[in-house]
Amino acid sequence: MQYRALGNTGFQVSAVSYGGIVSSKHFGGAVMPGDGQAASDRCVSWAIGQGVNYFDVAPSYGDAEDLLGNSLRPYRKDVYLACKTGERLRAAAEREMRSSLKKLHTDHFDVYQMHALSTMEDIDLAFGPGGVMELMREMKEKGLTRKLGFTAHSEKVALRALELYDFDTVLFPFNWHMHMAHGMGAALLRVEKEKGVGVLCMKSMIERAWDDAERFTSKYPKSWCRPIDADGDRELLLAALKYVVRLGVDTIVPPGNFDHFRFAVEHIGQALSEPMTEREEALLAGRLVEVADRPFFGPDCYGV
Repeated sequence: MQYRALGNTGFQVSAVSYGGIVSSKHFGGAVMPGDGQAASDRCVSWAIGQGVNYFDVAPSYGDAEDLLGNSLRPYRKDVYLACKTGERLRAAAEREMRSSLKKLHTDHFDVYQMHALSTMEDIDLAFGPGGVMELMREMKEKGLTRKLGFTAHSEKVALRALELYDFDTVLFPFNWHMHMAHGMGAALLRVEKEKGVGVLCMKSMIERAWDDAERFTSKYPKSWCRPIDADGDRELLLAALKYVVRLGVDTIVPPGNFDHFRFAVEHIGQALSEPMTEREEALLAGRLVEVADRPFFGPDCYGV
């Protein structure tokens, strides 16, 4: 595993991070394959053995907090733990934060994030009187979190949030399809680099939105969008990894299944050390022709 500076946080994080959905048994209203706590323990143990030191989870990821919290107990002091709140108002967010601390068996987070900022209304609530930002600032002052961040799927909203507060990290979908077709993330990445914000990358291995009812009949139901097949399209998958590495992300959070997490861990060294080839460029361009009319975000989510 290679380690990279997470912006100006002072954290040296593994180039691949562990997405907490990997640990979940119940997710999206469905029961996932696997055996719960034992499966989570095996996944986390494997990740630690491979040098992964950044773990990200959220209350909305089914039972992931409970399972991951137990799995991480032997390793907590050796890893960075990031959690989130989807609440926009302080009172509800504080209840969620206290619950997360308890489930994750920790007295602090290394990064605490507003989750899934999507609209300007989210911004208005979060930064307004009684909003979650009051809690987050207080958490940092009291040592309940070392750093503050947010996750977003809208570039416009992310840029606005960075205007209002000097966040330490941003988790955002930097992705070959959305960047090649729509330039999504380009403006945000420039601002993040200028400000020294840690760049956490999700959706790197996604190719398109799910078709109706396709998700829960697939072998990757814990992925929000349809990922590139980890078995059949390995060359394309490596090209997608190389694409976001070239963009300049600090660490990659793969889709929420173990197959893609393992692929990323096993191939990140290659993605970091080998430049993208003409063949890989052509592979991505060819697939883009097939999926360009199947974006997984609407136009409000990209562009400035």
